[in-house]
Amino acid sequence: MRVLLFAIILASITIAHGQGKFWNSPQAYLGQQPPGDTPQIFALKLLTQKDTFSFDRVAFSDDGMEFYYPTNTTWFDGKNSKIRYFKFEQDSWKGPFILNEHYYAPTFSIDGRSLYLEGGQPDSLHAHIWRSDRTTNGGWTEPALFLQTDFGLYDLMPTNSGTFYIGSNGRQGSRRNYSTYDFCTLNISTNDTIVKSLGSPVNTPGFDGDFFVARDESYMIVSAKEKKDFECELWITFRRPDRTWTAPVSLGPLINNRDAHRWGEYVTPDGKYLFYSTGTSPADCHVYWVRFDLLLAKLKKASL
Repeated sequence: MRVLLFAIILASITIAHGQGKFWNSPQAYLGQQPPGDTPQIFALKLLTQKDTFSFDRVAFSDDGMEFYYPTNTTWFDGKNSKIRYFKFEQDSWKGPFILNEHYYAPTFSIDGRSLYLEGGQPDSLHAHIWRSDRTTNGGWTEPALFLQTDFGLYDLMPTNSGTFYIGSNGRQGSRRNYSTYDFCTLNISTNDTIVKSLGSPVNTPGFDGDFFVARDESYMIVSAKEKKDFECELWITFRRPDRTWTAPVSLGPLINNRDAHRWGEYVTPDGKYLFYSTGTSPADCHVYWVRFDLLLAKLKKASL
């Protein structure tokens, strides 16, 4: 029994070590040349189809060997939206494959066994979050309803503590009035769904919904300074030891280099790169990536 147990532990360590090394291999990030401090379009020839473009939040699996991303023909209509993916198998990336249609914003659960999704069939009375689970053969189940509310839900993200973060109006009037949305925590129990705004200085009088939160809740990247036509910048806020948040600060002129839409913030599981969507219209909208770990350390030192 002890020999068997030791073999299992050794195999687990070997697998984990191999997965960690993959992030530093030439095959990581779909085999793309990593950027430096200046954002670059990510895998343009691989992600862009003849009649579609990639946009919104993307998701890598923790081992870096799966990549999920939404595509569409427009920003504001989900009729042609799809989630596509690549998978690294037999020493090469395979794909893209279509995971499902009419969904977007794929977000891994903390254990990597589920994907949270937005979209689905439209419903004028409710907001929905869906969940797809891994199957024993390596696939995914059809999306099933995870959460349904009569108030707004936007950009769900899980954390290590079990608390979800979300953009929501939390019953502050019509869920279609996006100026009422705040960055919030979300706690789900058998009795109720509790939404609590993070308050100021993180939130503003306008729309606050596009964000990324670190799994340990140490920082959030938020879309800030939003204009009437939804142009915005990417800023960052850090959580202090007393659980309050610092005033958000800009990620800098290389990222916020012009008037444009910026959303779909996402940091890779290895912590090295920031992905986000940006453009002035669907015609020039792409997923960009930029080196982030060094910038994060610099901004954290200046903020705390």
